[in-house]
Amino acid sequence: MPALLEVRGLKAGYGPTHVLHGLDFDVDAGGVTALLGANGAGKTTSLRAVSGMIRTEGEIRFQGESIAGQATEAIAQRGIAHVPDGRGTFMELTVEENFRLGAYVRTDKADVQRDFERMWEWFPRLRQRWRQQAGTLSGGEQQMLAIARALLLKPRLLLLDEPSFGLAPLIVQEIFAIMRRIREESGAGILLVEQNANLALELADRAYLLETGRIVVSGLAAEIRQDESIRRSYLGY
Repeated sequence: MPALLEVRGLKAGYGPTHVLHGLDFDVDAGGVTALLGANGAGKTTSLRAVSGMIRTEGEIRFQGESIAGQATEAIAQRGIAHVPDGRGTFMELTVEENFRLGAYVRTDKADVQRDFERMWEWFPRLRQRWRQQAGTLSGGEQQMLAIARALLLKPRLLLLDEPSFGLAPLIVQEIFAIMRRIREESGAGILLVEQNANLALELADRAYLLETGRIVVSGLAAEIRQDESIRRSYLGY
């Protein structure tokens, strides 16, 4: 059975600058794939390539069909939601208004209400802040709102870029616990870019280590996590 997302020979960059030099990676339905590496390794560029934000070469297949070269909006409508670094919430809007924006393309209104209730269950802090302006939320709450808004698209694949960035350790643990529930209860695949390699490898099934736009290590996350030489050489712990 093919993977939910299959990437082969992916090349991408910005103008004349090449950042990715032929990446191959997969995300399974209901699985978590982690992209790890130092700043500048090409992790964020990989997510932008999958979501159609930059020009690419190579093959990107989602649910067995090519999406390479398609517009970002078309890719989102196929069921790929992207939570960028910096969170991307609409700061002037309330939590409720951000939720409604997340679900604006959906016509299944009864299901949308059920998904609101599921988000409240997964992110109880957001229900408490329902009428509050997003810009007044804590950093952790803004990250939760960004993830919840993306999930309201009802995606088959969630692209997460540095969900722990700038957050206190206890909030990071809370968000990763919620992400485990999302994987188990929604069945969506997750492509995760994360600086906290230890946490990412705990969550992921499969991992790829990037160095200057190339994959240098790939395999089962549990095996990479236990390999002391890889941890020392690439992960810094």
